Amino acid sequence: MNKSQTIQALTVSLFILSTIFGQGTSYPPPTTLVTIPTAGTLVRGSFAMEMRIQKGGGMSTALQAGITDRFQFGLSYGASNLIGDDSLRWYPRPEANLKYRLIDETTSMPGVAIGINTQGFGGYNDADSLKRYDTKAYGFYTSASKNWQTPLGNAGLHAGMSYNFLEIADGDEDPNIFFGLDLEFNPELSVLIEWNAALNENDMQSKNLAINNGGYLNAAVRWTFVDHLHIELDFNNLLFDDDKVDYFNRELKITYIEYF
Repeated sequence: MNKSQTIQALTVSLFILSTIFGQGTSYPPPTTLVTIPTAGTLVRGSFAMEMRIQKGGGMSTALQAGITDRFQFGLSYGASNLIGDDSLRWYPRPEANLKYRLIDETTSMPGVAIGINTQGFGGYNDADSLKRYDTKAYGFYTSASKNWQTPLGNAGLHAGMSYNFLEIADGDEDPNIFFGLDLEFNPELSVLIEWNAALNENDMQSKNLAINNGGYLNAAVRWTFVDHLHIELDFNNLLFDDDKVDYFNRELKITYIEYF
């Protein structure tokens, strides 16, 4: 499936969901799914602290704040081998996350946001000239989100395109596409599914990179343990390349949202 066919398929999916679920609601979409950005933003006067526990004892942390009802800003930092007895490998720099919602969601139209997220996923590889994370960051992106109220709860469809302008030492500067779905079973429990096409990933020099097979298919179960606290169990890279790895990644993500 080429890029044009993929975009057409996403458009058809949006139409099918709107037909099935009828009128939309004002339910605000989440700001992210497992990894992909949505059109949702933090409201003014709120902040979110996120901790992602990754494979190999790695951990990344992020702090984001809602500056206005449309604009949010954040920073993230982390390290590989933070837990364990191997050498600690810090990320090379703090990474930025900015998002601005251009268009509000209505009953007939999705919300649209633009943003920059330079934080990749997994360890940072600096042993050769690649200079990139295991999974590249989304970089500059635009995303669209549409939500519906179903008998089970809120359902949201999210899609977008991105361009990574930093991690291009592998010679792959192609734009990327992504989409995902979140479904709420009750006020505490949600299921998330997403697909990152990874059109901008090559494995030119490092055998442990580009371990996906046809993009990254990720899924998660998100539990609102108490008000403002989300605990999420992620299952990443379900379409792994079994010539390079024989497993998918299991990660834990904890998000706390508060107001000031």
